Amino acid sequence: MIRALWTAGTGMNVQQINLDVIANNIANVNTNGFKRSRADFQDLMYQTLRLQGVKTEGGNQIPTGIQIGLGATLAAVQKIFIQGDLQQTQNDLDIAIQGNGFFQVILPTGEKAYTRAGTFKRDADGRIVTSDGYLLEPNITIPQNTIQISIEADGTVSAVVQGQQRPQQLGTIELAMFPNPAGLNAIGKCLFMETDASGAPITGRPGESGFGTLLQGYVEMSNVNVLQEMINLIIGQRAYEVNSKAVQAADEMLQMANNVRR
Repeated sequence: MIRALWTAGTGMNVQQINLDVIANNIANVNTNGFKRSRADFQDLMYQTLRLQGVKTEGGNQIPTGIQIGLGATLAAVQKIFIQGDLQQTQNDLDIAIQGNGFFQVILPTGEKAYTRAGTFKRDADGRIVTSDGYLLEPNITIPQNTIQISIEADGTVSAVVQGQQRPQQLGTIELAMFPNPAGLNAIGKCLFMETDASGAPITGRPGESGFGTLLQGYVEMSNVNVLQEMINLIIGQRAYEVNSKAVQAADEMLQMANNVRR
């Protein structure tokens, strides 16, 4: 009976974590470049009361044995890097990646971070930066008297400057890929950091060697499916409720056992 209390308690605990993950997904349904997370669970260890394959006194072999599970635990919370829908903005510095790859930005610490959120801006010096002022890598500076900015699918950035008829090339945006994107460390602000699990980044031009292409005037929206998250929310709520019923049932059975009189 005591075992059932602890086992059902682990089930309630993992469903609380599941709800935390779902709530974060729903909260970021309108966050550009956001990638949804999924909680993965595993069963805990088992208490073996009788081993499989042992032989009885009559020489017969026991086929199954007796094992009692001790509940569930959190195994991982994984980012799902599927493509989000693209939304047209007609903003020259809004850039979406169609396919694989991450934009590279430089943090104030000098470290490099990676993002799918392509809502870029110009700072006071004309450099292309994120909404938080992080520099795009490679650094591209837009002249002050620029009339029009053009970003090609292969990452080539050009600008038409006032007084000039031909556009001048300013630089090329490069993307980064990882052997295991799920191993990246999410640090907030739709930014990711390299880890040993993700592997070293592979950089290259958009459209080459498996890299996605760029689309100017679009942003990649969150890949959260609200309907699916609501379904997961209901399933998680019901699983929590059932585990709480198991705790209640075990408690009532213990109460009856305590009330047994000789």
